[in-house]
Amino acid sequence: MAASTPALSLIAHPYDRLIPVLRGVKDLRAHGRAPGAALVWHLAAAPPQANLSLVERRPGGLALLVVLPPVPDITKEPKLIELVQAARPQGILPYHVGPRARDLAQVLRRPPDDLPADVTEYLAWRGLMVDGATSHLVRRVIELSADLRSIAALSRSMYMSRRALGRRLMSRGLPVPSHWLQVARLLRVSIKLQNSDMSVLSAAYEHGYPDGFSVSNQMYRLTGYRPSDARKYLGWEWLFEAWLRTEAETGGLAPGLAGAVRTERMEQARRGARARPPRRQRVPDSELAG
Repeated sequence: MAASTPALSLIAHPYDRLIPVLRGVKDLRAHGRAPGAALVWHLAAAPPQANLSLVERRPGGLALLVVLPPVPDITKEPKLIELVQAARPQGILPYHVGPRARDLAQVLRRPPDDLPADVTEYLAWRGLMVDGATSHLVRRVIELSADLRSIAALSRSMYMSRRALGRRLMSRGLPVPSHWLQVARLLRVSIKLQNSDMSVLSAAYEHGYPDGFSVSNQMYRLTGYRPSDARKYLGWEWLFEAWLRTEAETGGLAPGLAGAVRTERMEQARRGARARPPRRQRVPDSELAG
């Protein structure tokens, strides 16, 4: 890799250039919170330990793309792959001198191989998964979201009553089951839009929504974004993080967990500013039937 290539850089919409990370955390905070942004880690540009701490402490929602060093360098570092995997990259690219922004964007938009596993790993990385049984429960909800549309159907498939399912998640300080089911479906719609020319209406039909307006309304209510944003800003972590922040603001996460995804609005409230978090708006189960 060229000597001038920085070890860390950022890529964001419109994905036409790389922004060098020269000021560490300051650059990540300034540019890394944009929807659809990704941190690019060029392992050939510097020893991995030099940037590992910054990579691990990157903001929530900022995806990670790793560009591997040449094969001889990998063989010299037997624990390199293990180190990379622990950093939770969304994509790993082979060594290349100066990878192009558009190639990185293609990796960023690629559908996850295992969305349920990726979501639960993301939650653990964000400090929001409290035990293995709950992690398995959330993973199962994400799996079933590919085919199920309602909490009643979800509960039957999991051999739990709706009340027991709700108690289990809320006792761990996590959002209600209907929100988990809905955000999983929205992630699937987002991934479809990014990887096809399908219209919002067609994507809505494919994922069980009656029309494009319904999916747009649900997405905006839960995340603050529209399907047009989900198509434009690549990857899925930023959209999932937007949902977590909405839940944190509106009381869907217990205070101890909400601190992990503290938002600007919450900081204002904590400092005594006039702005107050909106009251929580749960999505009625009846709206999940479509």
